[in-house]
Parts: sequence; structure tokens; C-alpha cells
Amino acid sequence: MMKTNKIAVGLDIGTTKIVAMVGRKNEHGKIEVLGVGRSKSLGVKRGVVTHITQTVESIKEAVAQAEKLSGIQIRDVTVGIAGQHIRSLQHSDYITRPNFEDVIDENDLKKLVSQVHKLVMLPGEEIIHVLPQEYKVDSQETTEPIGMYGSRLEANFHVVVGQVASIKNIARCVKNAGLNLTAITLEPLASADATLSSEEKEAGVALIDIGGGTTDIAVFKDNMIRHTSVIPYGGNVITEDIKVGCSIIERQAELMKEKYGSAWPGENKENEIISIPGLRGREPKEISMKRLSQIIHARTQEILEQCYQELRQYGCEDQKRRLIAGIVMTGGGSKLKHIRQLSEYITGMDVRIGYSDEHLVGPLVEEQKISGPEFATAIGLLMKGLENLEDYEEDDEIVSETNGLEENNTETEFQTVENTPETGKKPVKVKTAGKSKATTIWSKWTDKFIQMINESE
Repeated sequence: MMKTNKIAVGLDIGTTKIVAMVGRKNEHGKIEVLGVGRSKSLGVKRGVVTHITQTVESIKEAVAQAEKLSGIQIRDVTVGIAGQHIRSLQHSDYITRPNFEDVIDENDLKKLVSQVHKLVMLPGEEIIHVLPQEYKVDSQETTEPIGMYGSRLEANFHVVVGQVASIKNIARCVKNAGLNLTAITLEPLASADATLSSEEKEAGVALIDIGGGTTDIAVFKDNMIRHTSVIPYGGNVITEDIKVGCSIIERQAELMKEKYGSAWPGENKENEIISIPGLRGREPKEISMKRLSQIIHARTQEILEQCYQELRQYGCEDQKRRLIAGIVMTGGGSKLKHIRQLSEYITGMDVRIGYSDEHLVGPLVEEQKISGPEFATAIGLLMKGLENLEDYEEDDEIVSETNGLEENNTETEFQTVENTPETGKKPVKVKTAGKSKATTIWSKWTDKFIQMINESE
């Protein structure tokens, strides 16, 4: 198999399916998808791993398909995390700069973010993301503090928190599948990267990702993340309602939802009937499409009303926080017929379904139909993996230039023992410990997390 370090892999471990996507950037900055694999997700419920062995087998199946299609051996993956254990909070923090005659640089921002990572969480919780919002330099608001003079740097942060045990279970599954976890990111943030434009993020937009087990929400305004939340149910509860309401098995309920389901019951007439084959020679069962739509409508309306409640909690009705770009829907649940119209009716906002066509090139996009909303998370994770590779390459270039130009710097220090008549010793250089690579904010957390996993073994 072909091996290269300029190829990244996104691994989406969802409740209904697991997707492994391999790709690289072409000369125009577009993502060329080289391979994709998907498998039924076994052992995951509402975004949380409930059966390690089954989840590992599902990951292996998806990865094997992606390897076969791409001809590339997969080892390093960028993994998404979601689930009902995720919560978020707002936090403000600051640092004082003793040498305020120097301008604020990247190290000051990293120091401030690292300070937030030291927040005391509830037992069993771990900080996943620390996302800066507004900055203040000596009480002066700014969106870009780098290059400014000041003695006090403060910022508002959006902090995403998750249960350590749930995160470790995902990492355990990835490791048992023979893969290396290189980065971990919140799934709605990955979906946002794949489907939202910079104009939408600036104007104000809410991403609603309706997955199989959970519905994830991410709100952007002024090109910054403002709010995230997870509703602990998604498309699977709609399937379960159909199964119970029509007295059929789960596989038939899922097929009916996908093929005939509608979120708007007024579209169907009473005399429109679906015939379902009976089990083991029993008579076929006839189900009214009107009844099917009523079942789907009731549960879909409940999910969308919960989403709207989250947006109101953020403050979308406030003039300053108004979401001008409305709502973008992704995930498999967004493919439900008439869900866009129902969303507009409930929220009063403009709604569109999120596709990732603008980022993707290559024959596999059409062949595998991977530009649809159900693959938004996997594409976003692939984009995040490629972005991290570029960050590593830039860090390597900076370090190699620094080592070449300045041998006596903070990264590598030498101490010389003078040659004296008393000792007769020759000059000796003693190298002190130093870092060989600049460390980014995301890699700090990933390294800490992987170390925690290894220690638990």
C-alpha cells in the first residue's frame, strides 16, 4: 500500500454509522477524497460507547473499506466526539504581563488558554475545547490582540466539557482497532467547518446536526463560536416511534422513514397506503401514509422545538444576537422530507440543508455520494486532520530555521566549561533539555489525553 504523510483520515463514530474518510489537499486547496468506508455502528448509543468489542469491529470494517478503495494504509486518524455527556460553559479569565513594553504575541494567548485549561471541573469531567471569543487589552475590546501593547490581557471563552470515561472509551476503541488518535474535536464544530461559509458565521448562523442518537447545535456570530449544546435524542427516536406505532420491526421502520416519511402530515391523504411484508408467512400489513407522517411529525416537532429553545437561551431574539443567516441543518435526520419547511415554521428563520460540495473534488464525490449532509461530520474531521498536518509542517519549518540561525537560544542551551591550568580539562559543551517542536493548543490537549489513556492501562 501507498504511504504518505500528507494524507489525513477523519473517523466519525456515530450512533447509526461509522465513517472513515481518506483525503488530501490538491494544488487549488480543495480536498481530494481518496477513499471512504462506512459500516453500521454497533455498540454506540446516543454518541456514547456502550460495547467496546462491537464498536472496534465496526471501526475496523469502515477502515478496511477506506483502505481498499484508496490503496492507502490507515494509521493516524482525527476523531470526532459528541454525545449526551457533552456540555458547555462561558468563562472569563485574564493574565498580567510584567514586561508590557513588548507587544502581545502568540505565547501570551497560549498562556491565557492554558490557564483556562486548569479550571476545576466536576468529578469525572475533562475540558475538550477552549474557544476564545472577545479579547480585552487594558479594558479596550478587540478581536485581535496580537501586536498590541498592554499590561493586562483578558478574554471571554467558550469552554466545552465532556465525561472522561466516555472520551477514554472512544480512545480505547480507536486504539484497539490498531489506529493512532492524533486529534479529537467536537463533532458540531467539524460539521460547521464543512458546511458553513465565513459570511454565514459573520452574519450569525445556527448549525443543527440531527444525527442518529443526538442532535448537536453550534451557534456562530461575528466569525466566533457563541454557543454549543447537545440534545440527547435524534433520528433513532423517530424510528422507534414508527416501530411502536405501526407494530413493525426496526429495519422496516427505518426503511419506511427514509422512503415514505414526511415531517409535514398535511402532504398525505388517508387513502395512500403502504404495504409491509408479513413475518414468517403472515399476511402483509397495511399502514396509512397519513398515520406515518403524523408519527414522524410529532417527534420531529419535539426535536426542533428543543433546538429552538436552545437558540432562544443563547439569545437569538435579541437584536445584537440575531442570526441573520438563519439555520443550516446537517446529519442524516436533515434528509427527512419537508423537515426544512417544518423548521422554518417553528423557528421563523431561514433554513437550508448543508452540503459540502464546495470543498470536495474527485470522482468519488459523485460515485459514493459523500457531499450529502449525513457526511458533513466526516468531511469536517478530514479537514481538521489536514489543517493539523499543515500546522505541524509550519512548526517544523520554524524550529529548523531557529535552530539553524540561533544555536544559543531558549530551545537549545549550551553551557561551556572553561579550560584551566588547574584542571587541564578541555572545553566541554553540555546540552540541556529542550523542545524539538513547537506545540499548538490542540496538540497539548491531545498529548495530555493520550498520556492519560496510556497511564490508565
